[in-house]
Amino acid sequence: MDMLLRHGLTRSLYVSTALLDMYSNLFDLRVAQRIFDGMEHKNIVTWNSMISACANEGSFQEALKLLKQMEREGIKPNLATWNGLISGYAMKGKARQALILIRQLRFTGLKGDVVSWTALISGCSQNKLFEDSLTFFAEMQNDGVKPNSATLVTVLKSCASLGLLKKGSELHCYATRRGMDMKVHVSTALIDMYCKSGNLRNAHQVFRMLEDKNVATWNAMIVGFANYGKTKEAFLLFEDMLSSGIKPDSITFTALLTGCRHSGLIDAGWKYFDDMKQKYDITPTLEHYAGIADLLARGGFLDEALDFIKNMPFKPDAGVWGSLLCACKTHRNLQVAEFAAKNLLRLEPRNSANYMLMIAIYAAENQWDDVHNMRVAMNRLAVKSGAGWSWLQIGQTIHSFSVEGQTHPEMGTIYFELYQLVSKMKVLGYVPDTSCIVHNIREEEKKKLLMAHTEKLAITYGLIKTSKGMPLRVVTNIRVCNDCHMVAKLISEISGREIFLRDGVRVHHFKQGQCSCNDYW
Repeated sequence: MDMLLRHGLTRSLYVSTALLDMYSNLFDLRVAQRIFDGMEHKNIVTWNSMISACANEGSFQEALKLLKQMEREGIKPNLATWNGLISGYAMKGKARQALILIRQLRFTGLKGDVVSWTALISGCSQNKLFEDSLTFFAEMQNDGVKPNSATLVTVLKSCASLGLLKKGSELHCYATRRGMDMKVHVSTALIDMYCKSGNLRNAHQVFRMLEDKNVATWNAMIVGFANYGKTKEAFLLFEDMLSSGIKPDSITFTALLTGCRHSGLIDAGWKYFDDMKQKYDITPTLEHYAGIADLLARGGFLDEALDFIKNMPFKPDAGVWGSLLCACKTHRNLQVAEFAAKNLLRLEPRNSANYMLMIAIYAAENQWDDVHNMRVAMNRLAVKSGAGWSWLQIGQTIHSFSVEGQTHPEMGTIYFELYQLVSKMKVLGYVPDTSCIVHNIREEEKKKLLMAHTEKLAITYGLIKTSKGMPLRVVTNIRVCNDCHMVAKLISEISGREIFLRDGVRVHHFKQGQCSCNDYW
């Protein structure tokens, strides 16, 4: 930059605009502003680049100020100008403001195009406003704007995150009609959507039909198999990938380690961890070290996992300590749990899930004074316990269930059916696992609280509202508890339904009283 200034090259409109655009894309607003201020002449591209740079950094007042200055200097904003602002608002989580800009374009003689709408939809998706992204996609279509492949990829990501198989399948049909389904980035998004929505068969079909696969496509399918506990298939696919001449990357080995973690394959996990360094010259990241630590911890080697964490070349993050703490709950190791919790709460003092996990560990050991102390610590920091949610799609409607089921209008019918199911389950030997309840109350009260778990409510509602024999697909935002897992297995046996339950850890496929995870999650 300094060399260009010394040689006077920045006086060239072309060079200055190119530099401005480069630094804008690098999110270096300070240097971009310096170049912009030093330019003697500015064209529409120059102004657009600077306005976009400010908007992308969240400096919206400055961006609007530049817009007015631009108009005062006789340069009329074009659609690219407005799209830069729309993209900035959307990226920063200000979707409503972005939508207002799209709506106001008509007063300037312009109309939002596919770039405008895709920027809005993408911003929502990046900020995990997945339902909003789907709403705006529908508005885009109502506005007569046809989506392109970039739009489809973004909306498919939202469908994957919400587990909306029906909507995702509709998008697949649209992509096929428009000839976009064979584009590698669209197919990869379809594979990811089908895997996360409980339809591994369709994911594999899309994968097999695609001729030109890249590493991201292979990774998506390997991750899909790994998350379903189909570790053998994941390993075989990796070998096929190598035979096809595709070089694995860092994400490939993250996927393979995920498969090892979900199946308890410690030796295989170590082999892949060593191979990535020695055979493929890939430097392990924190994510890979975290995968090995979790693999050891899940296998019950908690002391070894702790030693590994202490000696890794990265500072452990909250994910590392959280997975260790979760394993301590499974294997009932209070000493390691307290050490992990101390480090975890130092990193995330306001994350309610961390406190609740430690409360569950203390409750399992009947250490109610420690449970009380953890709740006091939460109150002192004004930490509210996070709500558990489960949802499923029936027709075009997403039905959500919160803790205690207070948000659904048909709770009476749902509870009646659920208690009918419980009676049938008891004949098969079901005994409620009240260890999942962390309150020091009577056993009967604990059993009542178990019935309010959102996974049970969503599955029961699905049974009521869908045709006999139809698979049920439910998503929950937390790790499924032991009792809900057992209930889902028994319901699959009683009803003859397949149940796909995606929790915060993996996809569980319940069929005829069994789960694909083999009770290891």
